[in-house]
This record gives sequence, structure tokens and C-alpha cells, in this order.
Amino acid sequence: MVKRDRNTVSLSEELKIRDAIAAVRSHTDKMKLAGHLPRAYVMTFGCQGNEADSERLAGLAEAMGYELSPDYEDADLVLVNTCAVREHAEKKALSSIGQLKHVKAKNAGVIIGVGGCMTSQQHRIDKIKESYPYVDFCFTTTELLFVPIYVSDRISGSGRRFPDAKEALGHTDFSEALPIRRESTTHAWVNIMYGCNNFCTYCIVPYVRGRERSRLPSDIYAEVEGLAGEGYHDITLLGQNVNSYGHDLTAGVNFAALLASLSEIKGDFRLRFMTSHPKDATSELITVMSEHEKIAHHFHLPIQSGSDRVLAEMNRRYTRDGYMKIIDELRLKMPDIAITSDVMVGFPGETEADFEMTLDAVRRAEFDMIYAFIYSPRGGTPAAKREDQVLDSVKSERFSRLIECQNEISRAHNEREVGKTLRVLMDDDLSRAKTGRTDGNRQIHVEGNASAGKFVNVLVTRADTYNLFGRAIDGVND
Repeated sequence: MVKRDRNTVSLSEELKIRDAIAAVRSHTDKMKLAGHLPRAYVMTFGCQGNEADSERLAGLAEAMGYELSPDYEDADLVLVNTCAVREHAEKKALSSIGQLKHVKAKNAGVIIGVGGCMTSQQHRIDKIKESYPYVDFCFTTTELLFVPIYVSDRISGSGRRFPDAKEALGHTDFSEALPIRRESTTHAWVNIMYGCNNFCTYCIVPYVRGRERSRLPSDIYAEVEGLAGEGYHDITLLGQNVNSYGHDLTAGVNFAALLASLSEIKGDFRLRFMTSHPKDATSELITVMSEHEKIAHHFHLPIQSGSDRVLAEMNRRYTRDGYMKIIDELRLKMPDIAITSDVMVGFPGETEADFEMTLDAVRRAEFDMIYAFIYSPRGGTPAAKREDQVLDSVKSERFSRLIECQNEISRAHNEREVGKTLRVLMDDDLSRAKTGRTDGNRQIHVEGNASAGKFVNVLVTRADTYNLFGRAIDGVND
């Protein structure tokens, strides 16, 4: 891997983006003078990475002079940020894009852009171009910051724009100057890197997000320091594999060192991160977590399968025993840690014996919670080409058994929290119910004096499979 000092766009590209923002803002200013308030709507599908990207899209929309709208029906600019990790997510996105047809019919001037992981695949770009004539442009995951240029071009009368996905994904830079419009005043996402180099045989991400690119440690530090100064209490560092952070930079800072540095920032906040790959989860990282109180004692570590044969065919590059050694070290150094995981059912060729190994691994690891999902073929990945696909009926039956197994473990873990006093960060919207998150990222429903977006001490009074319940015992303590 060629190491670079930074991964940001060139000055000339930055100037083009700024010029485009100014051009669109001139257009929206004229709309305001004419008595019409220009509005924008950002529609999001997918993971936390997509949510973070959408906050940047919302920031760009505001920079261009649009007011964000809670409803796409009255929007003058609609930006759809899609997911491609699972087939269901793609179908849901396409269905929602289809509903925008009547928006265009009602307002011919509305500009509709579709981007994200789904439109980083050429066949999806071609499908939208041909079947959704009211969509004005598509953009890939690496073209986020160029959206103002595409909006400006469309306003000035240019034709619809549909990129060559392979060519667009070759542009792997990003901008530190990209504005962000955060949805929460309590929780913040901070991208520390983009892309993925792992090429798990079932996963589309490396093909739609590009290769790994790390932000400079100094830029990340400045963003987290700013968030802490603004009063954000929960900051999550994002990357497809945060553990490989810094491998492409000359800065000489790995993820453990970055995490240690960020934990020294002044302020009352806790640091989280996701997602980690087991092959890169080091003892150094675990030690850093145990030594710095601002780092949440929560580790999300996908196992995917408990069968070494299946793990090898997935190209995961670790074994079940190696994975369990990480689990044991986490619990040795942090007895109170909450560990969550991803588990896949029905990978091609998975036998009943393989699945039983997965169930056994789940029991052995005693995860606090898992994100269980059924394998679905992703076009362009090696696993999708295999002829030994598992029957849907078999996958569904195994999925039910996996959920039943994990539910017993989750309930037992939650019941162990009853009687404890936990520091809970309340959600920043308590209009419907008072809920918050513990250090281990468990959801808890709280009675008593608990203010939105604040830390509060809570006595846990009962538990069920998915939730804790408790009572604030001394009000806000931050």
C-alpha cells in the first residue's frame, strides 16, 4: 500500500465546489425574493456510515441556501442516500425512489439526486437512468462533495447526469471543509476513514466504497475537540474497519494511539467506535480501552460464523479460537464490557454442522446482543456466484433458532444489571418516552428526573430481553 500524507481533494476541486455552492445559493436567494422558501429533503437508508454521509448532504443543502424539510412532498431538492449491503435495502430504496414520481409531476422544478452504495454499482445507475426518468442525477459514495456541482449544472440547464461507476470510484478523496448538519445535539458520528480492503466474499462494500483512506489524526482530533466543546456527550468513530486506521498514512498513528489521544480531550463525553474486524483487534487496543475512562466499555466485533471452514470461505482471515481469545482478553481487562456481534445465517455451502458450530460459538461468547441476518447474494461478489446456495426455508429455520438462542443469553445479561446504578445518557428527544443508553449501549427506559441529552444516574429496577428499566435516583449529574 502506498502511504500518503493526506487524502483530501485538490485546491482546484475545492474552488469548483465553492463556486457551485455560490451559484446554487444565488438561485435559492432569488426563490426567496420571489416569495418561495426553497426546501431540501435528505432520505437515508442503511448504516451509521450512511447516516454520517447524509449529515454532510444536509450540510451541503443548507450551504446552498435550502431549508431542510421533514417531508419530501414540498421539497425543491431531494437527495436519496442508498444502501446496497442487503437486497432488501436496495428494494426498499428503489420503492421510495419510485414514489418521487408524483413529486416531480407536481413540481417540475424539483431536483432529485440519488447516491450512496446502491448507485456505486453500474447496473443500478443504468436502471435508474432508464426506469426513473424524473431522477436528475446519480452520484457514487466517493462523489458526495461534488453534489453542489451536479445541482448547479442541472439548474443551469445541463442534462441528466449518470456517472461511470468504476471511473467515479477511482476518485477516493474527500474534503475536510465539507459542511455537516448534525441531526442530534447529543450524539455525533465522526468518520475516521473510508472504504475497505478486506474483500469478504459475501460483501459488496469494497466495490461501492472504494479502498481504505484514513483521515489525518490532527483533523479527527480537531473535529472531536470541537464536538466536545459544543457539549456532545456521545461520539462514535466510524469506519468499515476502524482497527486498520492509519495504515495508508505516513503519520505513524494506529487506531489504538488515535483512541488514546482522543480520550485526553477535555469534556464530559464518551467515545465509541464501529466497526472492528477481528483480524486487526489488538491487545494494544484492548489495553487502551481499559485504561481510559472516556472510552465506552462496548465492543462490536462481528464473528459471522462459528465454523472455521465457513470463515475461510468468507475470507475472514481469523479462526473461531482466535476470535474467542479476543473475547477472553476483553473480559479479562474489562469485566463490565458489553460485547455485541454480527452473525450470518445461510452462507453458501453452510451445513447443519457448520450452523451448530455457530450456535455453539454464540453460547461460548455470550454476546450481549447480536445483529443476526440471513445471507442474500450480492451481485459482483464471489459468494453470489456459488452454486451451493442454501434453501430459503433452511435459512429461515436456522435464523429462528439463532434468535432463540441469543434471546436467552441477552435476557440473562440484562437481568444481571438489575439492582445496579448505571450512568445513562438520555436521548435528546424525550417527547414520547424517557429512554437513554448505558455505557454498554443498552437501551434503558427511565422514570423520574431525567433531562433530554444529559447524563443521569439510574437504578435498574427490571429487565427484559431487549431493554432495561430504571429510576433516576439523583437527577442530572453532568
